[in-house]
Amino acid sequence: MSYDAIEQYEDAMSPSDPAFDRRTALARQTGTPIPSEGEPYPAETCDRPTQEEAEAAVRTLIRWAGDNPDREGLVDTPARVARSYQELFAGYETDPRRYLERTFEEVGGYDELVVLRDISFVSFCEHHMLPVLGRAHVGYLPTNRVVGISKLARVVRGFARRLSIQEKMTADIAKAIHEVLRPAGVGVVVEATHSCMTLRGVQAEGAALSTSHLIGVIRDDPRTREEFLRLARGG
Repeated sequence: MSYDAIEQYEDAMSPSDPAFDRRTALARQTGTPIPSEGEPYPAETCDRPTQEEAEAAVRTLIRWAGDNPDREGLVDTPARVARSYQELFAGYETDPRRYLERTFEEVGGYDELVVLRDISFVSFCEHHMLPVLGRAHVGYLPTNRVVGISKLARVVRGFARRLSIQEKMTADIAKAIHEVLRPAGVGVVVEATHSCMTLRGVQAEGAALSTSHLIGVIRDDPRTREEFLRLARGG
């Protein structure tokens, strides 16, 4: 069954249907791929705590911060936090590479760069678990096939919704596109602000980190590299 067919099938379901999967609904909501029947989620390969254990951990953090988790304003907070984490870290539920598997070969001989700019994302720093807010610019030089542009945005958000560092996330996005599409070249530029250094520590408000990962001719050919970086900057 194709991904589109799965989405259409799931859209026709209701939460009362026994075949309805909470994680399928979460995948649709957060823009991550829906696994095929019987396919394990990456998150299922680790010793994952239960919902109750996650909520208990939040209660412990509330007490550690100096507040009472049983007071009216906080009594439901542990459950809310656990549910929000399911959404914010939905990237662990799937492999973003799967979005790139459906391609189109009728491109009319197009053999120039394809660049999608300003893909907004929210990620979390793996060192402090604080938000990273940014935009990604993704490009590739196709050989004989292209992918739907929305899939590039979904790949970015799939990798972003994990604990990571920006450098690794940038490389993961580029490598996924290269491994699945096998284009002549891939370029990814990510620009983001990190709450771990704007809200705490050095508190450098307004500071932004830029990272890039170039593969193939976009890295090796000066003119192609210059063209990609110019397009990524919006020039």
